[in-house]
Amino acid sequence: MESEFLYDLLQLPKEVAQPTEEELPRGGKKRYLSPNSKRNPKFEQLQKVLMEWINATLLPEHIVVRSLEEDMFDGLILHHLFQKLSSLKLEVEEISLTSASQRRKLGVILEAVNQSLQVEEQQAKWSVETIFNKDLLATLHLLVALAKRFQPDLPLPDNIQVEVIHIESTKMGLKSDKQVEQLTECNSHKDQPSQDAFDELFRLAPEKVHAVKEFADGVILLLLIGQLEGFFLHLKEFYLTPSSPTEMLHNVTLALELLKDEGLCSYPINPEDIVNKDTKSTLRILYGLFQKHSLRAVGDRAHHGTPK
Repeated sequence: MESEFLYDLLQLPKEVAQPTEEELPRGGKKRYLSPNSKRNPKFEQLQKVLMEWINATLLPEHIVVRSLEEDMFDGLILHHLFQKLSSLKLEVEEISLTSASQRRKLGVILEAVNQSLQVEEQQAKWSVETIFNKDLLATLHLLVALAKRFQPDLPLPDNIQVEVIHIESTKMGLKSDKQVEQLTECNSHKDQPSQDAFDELFRLAPEKVHAVKEFADGVILLLLIGQLEGFFLHLKEFYLTPSSPTEMLHNVTLALELLKDEGLCSYPINPEDIVNKDTKSTLRILYGLFQKHSLRAVGDRAHHGTPK
């Protein structure tokens, strides 16, 4: 519900061209990296670091990788890379020319990789099918795991998250949803606030977020809280037409105190941020109200039944 609220509220465009029902047979599934994720500079930097690492490792063998999607799928480079890193000799053919032989070779390599990484096949975020089908996300998961195991000092960009769009063909038509996957670990300090869906939204599409400015003076926010929570706020308790930052700050501070009393403000928010028209802080407040009262509305409908 959280991600649906965010995308509906901000009206982010659907930029991914989805397959037609004819292109995706019944029961078929596909997944795509969202365009915003692929354009993320940190995501591009991750690919660059991994390619430079592979090329440096395989320099004595005169192997050069130019694209992780196009150069890693058949197992040839992965074979050389894993043998170089692990000092293990894999009994596979050096060059495989057919799709069937390439899949077999890839299966042997990934089995050895999983054993070395101590990862069960069912738990791995990669497979023969995904790697062979040039799934960039699976390839990156695999290479990041290898780097962490054999080159822990490799300077991978931290806390890279990507939005993945899943498409499934059902008897009712095409069904899609979005999920966020973590590619690299977050190395931020423990005393920093944890990241939430709003941080992710602003990171993935900062240029698409339109500021919510109308709540900066606290008036609309107080009236909204009073209406939803059943409060009667006397006019002497706040400034209906604030004329200075001090009066605006008074209104917003009062609103945050009311929200905290009702358990609707779990994330630390500074009143100054709202007055300064910080969009992320304002959206957190709105979502807290939305979440509580949308769930209450669902409960009321379930209790009273659907009106005729």
